[in-house]
Amino acid sequence: MAVDLNHTIVAARDAKASAEWYAEMFDLAVPKQFGPFWEVTTGNGVDLAFNTAEDAELRSQHYAFLITEDEFDTIFGRIVERSIDHYADPGAQRRSEINHNDGGRGVYFPDPDGHWLEIITRPYGG
Repeated sequence: MAVDLNHTIVAARDAKASAEWYAEMFDLAVPKQFGPFWEVTTGNGVDLAFNTAEDAELRSQHYAFLITEDEFDTIFGRIVERSIDHYADPGAQRRSEINHNDGGRGVYFPDPDGHWLEIITRPYGG
């Protein structure tokens, strides 16, 4: 049985602004509105559906993105340009570093709503 993730809802203080931030940060298509959601589609067709939430509903989530080496350079460049805190580890102990797990590169950083993002160039265990 093949099971593919189609979409997930991402809580945000401002759905449109968050969707635009992700689209810009990751070089994705301009977000589209669908009902109360602002959707950004990733390269493998999964929609991130941003929904404006009350602060009480905003709980930090983790989203990991598998990207190419060139994409890593571009996205990491934006992280540094914007002075976004970043870490080599999920526990945020190795600040301003990247990791080289599984022969690739990876880094963790927060989005404007406090979700913990990760970009990696190799899947874990590869």
